[in-house]
Amino acid sequence: MGGEPKVYTLDQVSEHNNSKDCWLIIHGKVYNVTKFLDDHPGGDDVLLSATGKDASDDFEDVGHSNSARAMLEDLYVGDIDPATVPASQVQHTPLEQPENNQNKTSSNFMIKMLQFLLPLVILGIAVGVRLYNTKST
Repeated sequence: MGGEPKVYTLDQVSEHNNSKDCWLIIHGKVYNVTKFLDDHPGGDDVLLSATGKDASDDFEDVGHSNSARAMLEDLYVGDIDPATVPASQVQHTPLEQPENNQNKTSSNFMIKMLQFLLPLVILGIAVGVRLYNTKST
């Protein structure tokens, strides 16, 4: 598949809005999800209700797995012309890459470690101060 990707207007994408022909816009890319409607874990209604608008927030809010994100590659048909999407619908959040998930996991790990270690440090200081005061008197 060489050359430039096809660019579609919002009106063109909106025409593909039924169970026999369903297209979505996610992060500026257009996907034909028709063949996936029956297999979508959330049901076909979720996908059909997202036609004719930018579905990026809906896609991200669910927390799709990396394998779900990879499936999008097979469904890609082109890009959306941003000039045809109302500013209120344009989403600028890029698709998460695996390394972003790793950073989130590392951050979550560090937060949990601090939540565990900080009380231990405070307890250690309190015991140390108590022992110091006991020896001083």
